[in-house]
Amino acid sequence: MNCKKDEIILAIETSCDETAAAVIKNGREILANVVASQIESHKRFGGVVPEIASRHHVEQITIVLEEALAQAGITIKDIDAIAVTEGPGLVGALLVGVNAAKALAFAHNIPLVSVHHIAGHIYANRFVKEMEFPLLALVVSGGHTELVLMKEHGSYEVIGETRDDAVGEAYDKVARQLNLPYPGGPHIDRLAQKGQVSIELPRAWLEKDSYDFSFSGLKSAVINTLHNAKQRGEEIKPEDLAASFQESVIDVLVTKTKQAAKENRVKQVLLAGGVAANKGLRTELEKAFKDTDIELVIPPLYLCTDNAAMIGAAASIELAKGKRAGLDLNGTPGLNL
Repeated sequence: MNCKKDEIILAIETSCDETAAAVIKNGREILANVVASQIESHKRFGGVVPEIASRHHVEQITIVLEEALAQAGITIKDIDAIAVTEGPGLVGALLVGVNAAKALAFAHNIPLVSVHHIAGHIYANRFVKEMEFPLLALVVSGGHTELVLMKEHGSYEVIGETRDDAVGEAYDKVARQLNLPYPGGPHIDRLAQKGQVSIELPRAWLEKDSYDFSFSGLKSAVINTLHNAKQRGEEIKPEDLAASFQESVIDVLVTKTKQAAKENRVKQVLLAGGVAANKGLRTELEKAFKDTDIELVIPPLYLCTDNAAMIGAAASIELAKGKRAGLDLNGTPGLNL
């Protein structure tokens, strides 16, 4: 009788402003998922302050690791591998996670696996549904807007990306113009649900065959609309501007995703990244793929924002491929997928 031992991975994620640790069983089951958020600390600055983020990670890392092991009801001796985000992200923040992972791996002689942050976001979907290839992932977050084609586990081909602002960045900048708190995405999403799409705003389609995105012109158009209205003494309803802005963003994201999915004959479309929590985007994607034979997979809200469970899921694939990181592992802020 062949009783295969369960694979237990302890995962760490500190790429931006969340200190997270998780325990993952066999790549698809979450035994623990602990996240210490820093939003309150960064809110008054209207964005993430790298130095403050790093200090918080140093304060929280041991606490979240101990909490994750306690929640999973195991000890470090039960761990088969330590997974950590290598990049991309803020260099100081990444280093806290990388050094904690290296220290644990060295002290307990446990294999170390490095993970790309975006691969993690994509693999968050594996907790919902097993992946079927070829598939297309739409990655939308504060720092990334990408269409990633996958033909097998652990193979990533970026077929479209933003040429300027990431979609989350555009949301934050527009939110600031509307005097909404940081992070702006959820606030604009909520405001948009109450407004009417009544303001003409541009959509950047770029070249005919391109899957790339551009949101810089849209952001400038919003700023100009507000500025011009102020000069004319007119009042613009914030909810209408939010609805019009969100409609423009989602129209481009959904149209390009559908086009890329069709042209590459994929079986699944996965939504990934922090902006995947956006209600408007989720609704429009569901409508777009409702009557197609392409399956749409959207992770639950707690797996959209940064967490360590997704890092453990991606690490399980790397581990199966025999990939290991050395103790010379470093944080790589501009790591390519």
